[in-house]
Amino acid sequence: MSSLVTDEIKAKASEFYRGDDMCQEKSKLLLKEIGLPTGLLPLQDMEECGYVRETGFVWLKQKKKTEHKFKKIGKLVSYAPEVTAYVETGKIKKLTGVKAKELLIWIPLSDIYLDDPPTGKLTFQTPAGLFRTFPTSAFELEEKEGLPQAKEGNNRPALWK
Repeated sequence: MSSLVTDEIKAKASEFYRGDDMCQEKSKLLLKEIGLPTGLLPLQDMEECGYVRETGFVWLKQKKKTEHKFKKIGKLVSYAPEVTAYVETGKIKKLTGVKAKELLIWIPLSDIYLDDPPTGKLTFQTPAGLFRTFPTSAFELEEKEGLPQAKEGNNRPALWK
């Protein structure tokens, strides 16, 4: 699959970053800026990300496809090595590279938006116009599970004892 992000688009980017740490930080910052939950795009090993503020075009590139299960709603979502979209306040439009599993099939998602007026719900839409709505709280960042917790009166994780 060829990239949707051309050198011309990269040249127009208001913001362009490389490296997982920087891209993780900037993608969460962008989601927060447009009013969406910061755990909505849990990509891993990101290589680059960019934002053309003038058009709202965003891209995120990771080393390989990843899958993430949103435990609060029991949904498995697949993120391609390249995810692109156009963003504006409360909306992600023309989304590519993201699919949700329904029963036994993967369904591509094209739009994600907050209800207006606000209801605390987030709607996910397919290119065919089908949609599902979930609470925004299901997509907030979760604490890392399975890590040892610090014991009271000690700042080191229990594993380091």
